[in-house]
Amino acid sequence: MAALGLDHYNLRAPSPLLEALRDFYCATVGLRVGPRPPFRSRGYWLYAGEKDVLHLTETRADETRALHAVATFDHVAFACENFAAMSAALIAQGIVHEVDEVPASGQRQIFFDDPAGNGVELNFIA
Repeated sequence: MAALGLDHYNLRAPSPLLEALRDFYCATVGLRVGPRPPFRSRGYWLYAGEKDVLHLTETRADETRALHAVATFDHVAFACENFAAMSAALIAQGIVHEVDEVPASGQRQIFFDDPAGNGVELNFIA
């Protein structure tokens, strides 16, 4: 028995932050809102191509989530294309980011935080 791959990840947030996260991941990372089953909770499924990769779920009224918390989670990484366009878009949006290169492969990486403080990495094949 073994895992076959990463299916998706989920972020839970109160309504105003949920909307900001949706807008951020669509406008900045290039995901799109797609079909979501009719769960009792409110939220969005964001897609990369035909695959739902990020689920956004609204917190319950009695639920509190720590923002910008220090934990073992560091970032989620997305495979991307067109490094120059993405870099220019981040600069135009005023998003503070760092660029790095993977030794030996030449793969380029861009790192930044989403509105809740979660780390995001964008990977570009050399």
